[in-house]
Amino acid sequence: PVHPPPGRFSVVGEGDARTVAPANPARYSPLVSVLASLDARRVAAAYTALYPRLQKTYEELGYPGKYFNDRVIHVIDQLLVTPEPAYAVTIKLLELKGDMPSAQPWLRYEFADSGLQALSSGQKMLLRVGGAHRATLKAKLRELRAQIARASVTR
Repeated sequence: PVHPPPGRFSVVGEGDARTVAPANPARYSPLVSVLASLDARRVAAAYTALYPRLQKTYEELGYPGKYFNDRVIHVIDQLLVTPEPAYAVTIKLLELKGDMPSAQPWLRYEFADSGLQALSSGQKMLLRVGGAHRATLKAKLRELRAQIARASVTR
């Protein structure tokens, strides 16, 4: 999310029959490879060591009395239930009102299926990376969740 993947989001088809281009998930391969290579035990150990500072910052951001770890587990759980569409996901280009043409139309796509469009931003990102990458990332999230759940974080 901080540095977009190389290349541009691309689609195939026209009008209501647009789908994500089959080559699009390759844009995410370097990032997925790095994430897949992480040792979940070491990531959890670093998380546990940093937890007091993460918790303090979370409270300072406006969540006093709430636990950062609970939020992390909730987000991981939400990502793990991202749907696995059994069909090519159709997308649509949002229409802009006004006289100024859009210089970056690839930023205006959304899922045509209102159920998919209603998903969280993280879930929509998992849909965009493609099925194989999604499976890899979900497997790593399961590993990480198991390690974090075992770790003793000071509340």
